[in-house]
Amino acid sequence: MATIQDILPGQRVKITHQHPRLTGDLLNTVEGTVIRFGQSKTGSWYAHAKDGKLWLDRVELKKTDGELVVCNLDQYTTIDVVG
Repeated sequence: MATIQDILPGQRVKITHQHPRLTGDLLNTVEGTVIRFGQSKTGSWYAHAKDGKLWLDRVELKKTDGELVVCNLDQYTTIDVVG
């Protein structure tokens, strides 16, 4: 399992989001090539944060079919380098 610090643009990764529920976890997986990653600010206000905004870890991927996907990362997200 990789972290956001371990990935590089151009790498192929598989990102799995885990959504905890009462009756078991829901898993969503997306695979693609990393275009960019890092922290991005949201439109949400957050006291004492940079620019007064909430910042999230994000990874932008390009899937095989050309679709662009932006994944917000949290404590339930895993990143696996493919290949």
